[in-house]
Amino acid sequence: MKATGIVRRVDDLGRIVIPKEIRRTLKIREGDPLEIYTEKDGGVIFRKYSPMGDLQEFAAQMCDSIFGSFGHIAAVTDRDGVIAVSGASKRELLEKPNTAELLHLMEERKNYRYNAGSAAIKITDSADRYAIGVAVPILCQGDLMGSVVLLLDGDCAPMTENDLKLAQATASFLGRQMES
Repeated sequence: MKATGIVRRVDDLGRIVIPKEIRRTLKIREGDPLEIYTEKDGGVIFRKYSPMGDLQEFAAQMCDSIFGSFGHIAAVTDRDGVIAVSGASKRELLEKPNTAELLHLMEERKNYRYNAGSAAIKITDSADRYAIGVAVPILCQGDLMGSVVLLLDGDCAPMTENDLKLAQATASFLGRQMES
C-alpha cells in the first residue's frame, strides 16, 4: 500500500471525501461503484468495482468462440480497460486501459464500424497494431457496462454489416447475463 499523505475525517454520516487528484488518477467518476475490503490490522481498502469483472471468464469464452468461428480478433472491455481477448496477444491488450476515443464511443451508446479511409481508432494506447473494426456498447438496464470490440490487425478486410450484428448479439447477450 502506498501512502499519499492526505488525511480526511469521517463526517457524521460516515462519509469520507476521496480527493479529486486521487479520483482523477484512478479514473473514478461520480457514481462509480467502489468495493470495500478490510485488513486484519484495521486497514480499509477501496477498489473500483467492475460488474463486468464477474463475467470475465464468460467474456473470455465468448471471445474464444468468435475468434474460433469467425477468425476475428475479439475483445470485451469494461468502462476502464480490456477484460477479455482472443486472437491477439493477451500481454499487449488484457487489463490495458481503454483509449479516450473508445470511451467516447461507449458513452455515445452507439454502434461503431470502421470505414476505409477514415482515421483508425485504437483500443488501447499500448497496442498500436490493432484498430477497432467494430465496437458495440454493453448495456444493462440502460447502464453502460463496457463494449464488445472486433479488431483489425494490419491489412485485414474491413468489417461487414454481419460482423456488426455479431458484436451486437454478443453485447446484448452479455448485458442480459448481468441482469440475472
